[in-house]
Amino acid sequence: MLTVSSDRLLLMACSAQVARAAFNGRRHAEVLIRYRVHPDWPSAEIHGYLPVYARQVENDPALIGWGVWMIIHVADQVVIGDVGFKGRPNARGAVDIGYGIVPEYRRQGFGFEAARALRDWAFEQPGVQRLTADCRPDNVGSIRILEKLGLQRIGVSNGGLLLWELAKEA
Repeated sequence: MLTVSSDRLLLMACSAQVARAAFNGRRHAEVLIRYRVHPDWPSAEIHGYLPVYARQVENDPALIGWGVWMIIHVADQVVIGDVGFKGRPNARGAVDIGYGIVPEYRRQGFGFEAARALRDWAFEQPGVQRLTADCRPDNVGSIRILEKLGLQRIGVSNGGLLLWELAKEA
């Protein structure tokens, strides 16, 4: 299984089998990954996406790494959220990152730590030249994470989301 480690976290790329198990209930996923899954994970947004993601990975196993990664708190041995990309690098070499932490573990730097680890992993991959993101203007926590990661605000989407970007250093 594809993993990335940081000081306090283990990021585990979600396979199709694990995505289906998590969709069907955390106990199913716990058996497969051998870590506890926090009762608040997956969030409603990710829960609904897991079957779609599982089908995508089944059709194209090379997508592993470019989708959902589970965030595991190493000391507590529990999945506390997810971080990931919205697909492979596009024609500009950009990957769009997103993340979420269960409420109990928020405001402790885990979102930043996970996003930084995955940013660094992405910039080691061939073809990745930039990291992009979007967030709601009222999502102060996400804005702070993106700023700490070094992303610059580049505009606003038609839907009112703030758009962010970071170019890979040469």
